Amino acid sequence: MIKNQELLKKFENSLIRDEGKLPFEQSIKLFTSMWNQGVNLGVLPCSDSMEGIDVDIKIAKVLNSCLKSSSPE
Repeated sequence: MIKNQELLKKFENSLIRDEGKLPFEQSIKLFTSMWNQGVNLGVLPCSDSMEGIDVDIKIAKVLNSCLKSSSPE
């Protein structure tokens, strides 16, 4: 769990500034490694892919209504 988000953001910005963005191939390799780690830990794939979908739908409705009401027409 990330406890100091500001410190993480500074680190990310410094890393991007110093090394540039990751090439696509390296990004895929990193994602694959992280996915495999999740599988090894037993947290991926989700046992119930629909778990929490009702909350996601409610959040999406609220966000969409905010976008519609704030757009200048």
